[in-house]
Amino acid sequence: MTVPALRVAVLVPCFNEEAAVAAVVSDFRKALPTAEIFVYDNNSRDRTVEVARAAGAIVRSERRQGKGHVVRRMFADIDADIYVLVDGDATYDAPSAPRMIDALVNDHLDMVVGFRVDQSVAAYRPGHRTGNWMLTSFLSAVFGQAFKDILSGYRVFSRRFVKSFPVLSDGFEIETELSVHALELALPVVEIETPYYARPEGSFSKLNTWRDGFRILGTILKLYRSEKPLRFFTLIGIFLMLASIGLAIPVVITFLEEGVVPRLPTAVLSMGLMIVAVLSVSSGLVLDTVTRGRREMKLLAYLSQPAIKSD
Repeated sequence: MTVPALRVAVLVPCFNEEAAVAAVVSDFRKALPTAEIFVYDNNSRDRTVEVARAAGAIVRSERRQGKGHVVRRMFADIDADIYVLVDGDATYDAPSAPRMIDALVNDHLDMVVGFRVDQSVAAYRPGHRTGNWMLTSFLSAVFGQAFKDILSGYRVFSRRFVKSFPVLSDGFEIETELSVHALELALPVVEIETPYYARPEGSFSKLNTWRDGFRILGTILKLYRSEKPLRFFTLIGIFLMLASIGLAIPVVITFLEEGVVPRLPTAVLSMGLMIVAVLSVSSGLVLDTVTRGRREMKLLAYLSQPAIKSD
């Protein structure tokens, strides 16, 4: 590590990780000898708590089920200069942590993401790989330049990022929220390639490709609506306007040719759609002003925290 005086906290959210958590604690103890390692148990039904405590971790618990709840609790409770967030499944490479921390400190960054490079076929299932690519591409299209691996659970944060980040997610979509927060505030971040291993024998993934994929996609849409409301509601308005015009054209042609409006319900529907379209765009304008104020408050909260000093 470049700056040994900095306080480093390793945060490990766990749910039924009896088979892997001891290895995670041991590996990060070797990679970061001066760091404090916190394991937050999330209602495990196995011996995760006992194994983590025996391995030398500081063990705490969060009763509300979901990784987002655990991360929210960890970010609120723990005080440090640098935070290393890693899953408790022993799939991430602990020796990469010092390199990630060096990049954070020396390059004055606020987040370093471990870009997963799988070391075996079993490490990264095809469904998860495809889902990650689709969601990453969608995030890039919505928010501009994005990450190569938005779902990586291996990240290093500065204190000013952690203490100014409002965690709203409940589950595995927390990684998406972290990425969008960094993009929206234009925070200095980087991705660093890290090895990604298969789970050890006896450890099982809690992810469901379709269920969690749809939840993450829903999170992106909700964040798009809340962070870019003008674009979101303008797109809806344009769709409604086109539908209104499409319905109105035959009515207008008939009126010009015959001087009557025989399809009154269609005319009323067309007018209603146009009114809703105008209201949608107007709502987007109002919410865009609100969002700008909210973004400014987030940025002020971020700037109120001291930056990491590398000298």
